[in-house]
Amino acid sequence: MTRNKKNVTVTLDPEVARWARVEAASRGTSVSRMLGEMLEAEMKGQEAYERAKERFFAQAPGVHRADGRPLPTREELHDRAGLR
Repeated sequence: MTRNKKNVTVTLDPEVARWARVEAASRGTSVSRMLGEMLEAEMKGQEAYERAKERFFAQAPGVHRADGRPLPTREELHDRAGLR
């Protein structure tokens, strides 16, 4: 299936453009494809972050422990006898 692609113009500093050409060549691809893949990875990363954030905030408030143990009491946290 052929995907519909859009052309964009990107303005880069000469040093950045040189690096991009060398990096793309070392990867065996074009600067255009390399930038497209980098931008797509960034987009997917942001989308995954947003989904994870939505799942987190959808949970009931409270402290979650994976093993199900209760949190220590204040007395347990501040017990100095065990340190002496």
